[in-house]
Amino acid sequence: MASIQTEPVTGALYVGLMSGTSVDAIDSALVRCDGDTVELLATHLHPIPPQTRAAIAVLCNSGPDEIERMGLLDRELGSLFADATLDLLLRTGTAPTDIRAIGSHGQTIRHRPPSGGAAVAKSFTLQIGDPNTIAERTGVTTVADFRRRDIAAGGEGAPLAPAFHAAALSREGVDRAIVNIGGIANVTLLRGRTLYAGFDTGPGNTLLDQWVRRHRGESHDRNGQWSAEGAVVPALLECLLEHPYFDLTGPRSTGREVFNLPWLEECLHSLPGASPRDVQATLAELTATSIARAIAGSDLRVTEAYVCGGGAHNTDLMRRLYRKLAPASLSSTAVIGIDPDWVEAATFAWLAHRTLERLAGNLPAVTGARGPRILGGIYAGGDPAPSPRGSARGTSD
Repeated sequence: MASIQTEPVTGALYVGLMSGTSVDAIDSALVRCDGDTVELLATHLHPIPPQTRAAIAVLCNSGPDEIERMGLLDRELGSLFADATLDLLLRTGTAPTDIRAIGSHGQTIRHRPPSGGAAVAKSFTLQIGDPNTIAERTGVTTVADFRRRDIAAGGEGAPLAPAFHAAALSREGVDRAIVNIGGIANVTLLRGRTLYAGFDTGPGNTLLDQWVRRHRGESHDRNGQWSAEGAVVPALLECLLEHPYFDLTGPRSTGREVFNLPWLEECLHSLPGASPRDVQATLAELTATSIARAIAGSDLRVTEAYVCGGGAHNTDLMRRLYRKLAPASLSSTAVIGIDPDWVEAATFAWLAHRTLERLAGNLPAVTGARGPRILGGIYAGGDPAPSPRGSARGTSD
């Protein structure tokens, strides 16, 4: 393998693309990478059609004809990621030729890491959203498939964000936690400028979103209003916290293959009288409790915690987390320079930068890989495909 350099070339423009466990939209961010400094220049939230979200949800579970369905959805998502990029560039008046690369996380449809019980030789992770289609449609070099090299090196393939958190959000002399609450929550623990630990803590928003969608037909519990109206069901919380994942230590990662409604329903079988609202409150308590316990179990005395991801907007969840992390302060990452909604998209722009500069993108202390690895495949850009007739990219207004 080529040697890994220590100092990158600086100052280029990148686009970061992220579609997470919640599958609510594609986050696209225009950033300038200057070493480990990322300047967020512009953002765009690109919708994912309901039928596509439904197809993703079905494909996350084994079923008939799944290779055919995956192939079609892979191309469809590649086109959506390209649309998200082109819309962002159009809105900002940025030419594709000004972008050094796109960093695309893709859409995870399966994650079977070693910490989930898979043998290292049989562990795998799979993200779709064809990078060939992105590069062809935009004409911009695209870096994608960031997780599988870490898996091949014996790692979890996740979380990858702690490497970015350590580079961009750490501060000398301060012990802080960066808490990313997306569908799955993960924590980065920083002792000054040094990474102390990083891992997935368990469910973030995924169960909250699935439960409110089932019972109220809403995409999410806005501001945590519904959970705030409910009361925690102690027996349900105790049952949920008995999941063996919460007892793991060291490098670990998880996904909705583990934390999903069927798992929740197993605990609910013995509690037929629990109201949907109280279940929602209990799920919020589960997220806050699992995050706080994971931080407390690390032995790092955190004095500051900063939240990013959709959970930063859940007032009830933030209130619960604040109480559990006290006396540490709790704020969003906006306080330290990056809007909480765009940290993950910025992460994959930064990882694309690392890849092109032949710099490691993983942290073995986080993922458990055998060593630092350059992550992602590079799909060269070129002349972009003509915009579809009637597309916004065919006009200038």
